[in-house]
Amino acid sequence: MTGAIRSPATFDTMPSVYIKTYGCQMNERDSEAVSAQLLARGYSLAASENQADVVLLNTCSVRDMAEQKALSKMQNVIGVDRKRGGRQILGFLGCMAQSRGGELIDQLPDVDLVLGTQKTHRTGEYLDALLSGSRDKVVDTAEETGSESAIREHLGHGIGNDSRPVTAFVSIMQGCNQHCTFCIVPSTRGEERSRPMDDIVAECRELAARGVREITLLGQIVTSYGRRMYPVQDGRSAFVQLIEAVHAIEGIDRIRFTSPHPKGYGDDLVEAYGRLPKLVESAHLPVQSGSNRLLKLMHRGYTRERFLEIIAKLRAVRPDIGLSTDIIVGFPGETEEDFLETLSLCQEIQFDQAFLFKYSRRRDTPAAAMPDQLAEEVIEDRHQRLLAEINRMAMAKFEAHVGGLVEVLVEGPSHRNPARYEGRTRTNKIAVFEGSPRHHGQILNLRIERVGSFTLYGNPAILGLD
Repeated sequence: MTGAIRSPATFDTMPSVYIKTYGCQMNERDSEAVSAQLLARGYSLAASENQADVVLLNTCSVRDMAEQKALSKMQNVIGVDRKRGGRQILGFLGCMAQSRGGELIDQLPDVDLVLGTQKTHRTGEYLDALLSGSRDKVVDTAEETGSESAIREHLGHGIGNDSRPVTAFVSIMQGCNQHCTFCIVPSTRGEERSRPMDDIVAECRELAARGVREITLLGQIVTSYGRRMYPVQDGRSAFVQLIEAVHAIEGIDRIRFTSPHPKGYGDDLVEAYGRLPKLVESAHLPVQSGSNRLLKLMHRGYTRERFLEIIAKLRAVRPDIGLSTDIIVGFPGETEEDFLETLSLCQEIQFDQAFLFKYSRRRDTPAAAMPDQLAEEVIEDRHQRLLAEINRMAMAKFEAHVGGLVEVLVEGPSHRNPARYEGRTRTNKIAVFEGSPRHHGQILNLRIERVGSFTLYGNPAILGLD
């Protein structure tokens, strides 16, 4: 029953919702807020799409593969739903919904809801309208003033267990003004819009009161926070002022942030790593390329030399800092020499972790129209060569922890083996140990005994008795 109008009598109880998330932590945060919003309205969360009355896919547009995965998933959901009589409400949220809008319903007429990135906080009211029969289809991708402050809800309990989460993402801004030539985000997320600092701090206080001990501040370019809202004070940017304000909250023991831009790493932020103990020694700095020629074509706004200078300053303040990055392989016009410059940069820095991406042509981006688009086999070859080297260096970083102590915040049962518990080190590595529910939410030291597939394994250590 394509596009059929449902009535409230269709469901004996309030409907159940399944949300599948693609892409970045911003999408994860948006999905969590939508889930919390729907729970507050009386909906329940389903464990799978087959058990749900409503299926929502929160989508990503950074690469074509992410869009194709979401489209394929929805086609599969539609096929199963049709066999059962077409009873489910189906929807797209997020970046692909923003960029494609009504095209998605034209392509997949069974889809009922398409909400853009500035409309996720309206998911509940639109689902109510669809379920009541007052609306047949909803497509809303319009800009909305104040939407950057609308994503506030958090789940009170982790999905699938009864433990309250001890970590939380807090969205501090939306949008991006950088306009890198390969990136579609400025058109899907809009221009930079920052939340008021007092509003963010109040949200963090509420989370601390609920037992959250680690906050991750989120933004497309998080280091650009509040540049037009708050003046520099004592040489400190608005972003550093925000970190200081969160740092002062009792109960918050760790602060992280993602994703920054190298241009945002001024001396005030570097200095904060040495001055603010709650700001963990972990930094994710997307470099994208080690070639100055490509960095200019990408419109990144820094050079290889400037990037290395930032790394040197960070390591001078925190020699043990964990460093991760993003790298694009196969950007239009990339030569073997350009690629080798990226490889040599990685070897010089020795990242703890790197996320490698094969260049993906995105419509309406300058890079999509650039000459010298590379063949897929060339991109794949370079991706595999760089991945092998990155994995070798990263594993050496993990192995260096064997026999030593690491501090972890225990987040709960291990995702791979629920009989064990896991936590995250200050340098952003997963550590697994033989634990129990009493360890949940604790900060403890582990003696690392071995490493697995980019995972540390250890046992609690009693300091002074080892």
